[in-house]
Amino acid sequence: MSEARKGDGCRLLFVGNMPSFFVSHRLRLALAAQAAGYEVHVATPPGPGLEEIEAAGLPCHLFPLNRSGTQPWAEVQTLSALAGVYRRVRPGLAHHVALKPVAYGGLVARALRVPAVVHALAGLGYSFTSRSLRARLLAASIPSLLRAACVAPNARILVQNPDDRAFCQHRLRAAPKQISLIKGSGVDLERFQPTPEPAGPIRIVLAARMLWDKGVHEFVEAARLLQERDLDVVLTLVGGTDLENPSAVPLERLQAWQAQGLVEWWGHREDMAEVMKSAHVVCLPSYREGLPKALVEAAAAGRPIVTTDVPGCRDVVTRRNGILVEARSGPALAHAIERLARDGELRRSMGAAGRVLAEEELGLSAVIEQTLDVYALARQSALR
Repeated sequence: MSEARKGDGCRLLFVGNMPSFFVSHRLRLALAAQAAGYEVHVATPPGPGLEEIEAAGLPCHLFPLNRSGTQPWAEVQTLSALAGVYRRVRPGLAHHVALKPVAYGGLVARALRVPAVVHALAGLGYSFTSRSLRARLLAASIPSLLRAACVAPNARILVQNPDDRAFCQHRLRAAPKQISLIKGSGVDLERFQPTPEPAGPIRIVLAARMLWDKGVHEFVEAARLLQERDLDVVLTLVGGTDLENPSAVPLERLQAWQAQGLVEWWGHREDMAEVMKSAHVVCLPSYREGLPKALVEAAAAGRPIVTTDVPGCRDVVTRRNGILVEARSGPALAHAIERLARDGELRRSMGAAGRVLAEEELGLSAVIEQTLDVYALARQSALR
């Protein structure tokens, strides 16, 4: 390890919005930072996954957070509780992950003069994908809040795709040197390995939280169209519900689709490597992403991808490893799925190209090293 990446006892505080998301996307990074010499702490709301963080030996500090809430008193309580965490931990470096932790953590870090800060904007979320009036109003106000929270001489901003980098430059007015593009949170190339296609009908898997913004409606519409064409495919939804998200698909709707025989719904799964082995094609018709972990895992597992030509999703289909389709279009999605379902050689060639992409650009060790480099840059900026 280079000298620049060493933590030298610096107290590092991760601030996230869900323990389960921290476990799936940032736990390995946190442990690598600890091994590099950082004293790592985690601040998160209560929820599933907390036990795994504590079992890994990382001190946890709880604070209340409603990810989609806008009630002023509740938001003030969140800010106050988060400020209490910062006063107790006294971090030398704070790493904020997701929109609200970035906004609120950034404001608290500036007020309490935290020496160095890293803001991870892993996609822009519901406010920038929904067409509802509420979402449009939030999208109009968020850049000003983020600008106040993020743009400071001692801060670095992490993004996962070029569109979000442009957003930070033009809407937040962040200097280009403050922004670092790192492709996703990394994939374990040993755990996700290419395997031969399974026997049986062609299985198309959508692995994500069950949100309308992930393209669940279009996926089910495609399933209807493919059934009408008598194509021997099984469309499978893999993921749990997220009732705090305004875009959540109702449980009753998921159960009804399964009862009608349109799709299978497997619910939340921890064994994503096995899920990828069961798939012939991995699909994510999302409206916008940072860099979707499911597609990165699909690439590592040698599975072809069907996804939408939107920020984040299109950045995983860069080596002829999948098909890009128009967003919010069930017919376009059905056409791409049918093309891959009927052409085994195309599936195999795309899967092989995806594995090359994962090995060259998306591996977990490379992402960790790049992030530790960003930590070093943030800490160096704090000394100037």
